[in-house]
Amino acid sequence: QVQLVQSGGGLVQAGGSLRPSCVASGSMFSISAMGWYRQAPGKQRELVAIIASSGSTNYADSMKGRFTISRDNAKNTVYLQMSDLKPEDTAVYSCNAHIRTMTSVFDMEYWGQGTLVTVSS
Repeated sequence: QVQLVQSGGGLVQAGGSLRPSCVASGSMFSISAMGWYRQAPGKQRELVAIIASSGSTNYADSMKGRFTISRDNAKNTVYLQMSDLKPEDTAVYSCNAHIRTMTSVFDMEYWGQGTLVTVSS
């Protein structure tokens, strides 16, 4: 069974940094895109950043220059370096991965458990 387990997150002051991570484990054949999404209170979930297996990245406009997504393919892990955090970055951050398991023909989408990031002013 494939699962994504997140770590990191928590409470930080405005201007501070955090680096949550997300590890994929289980019977996996391959992992294609990995990404981070967030959902602020009362708002819809939005894309933060995605990274392909090749390392190419894409960011939401509001996160460009402050957030950096990276991955370690050998460790099946994706990271999100968040810098210069603002109170409006407060949200539940969830990782996402498209994974082909040993028994699947197509990639399937998996989600981490979510972690709350709170930025105080």
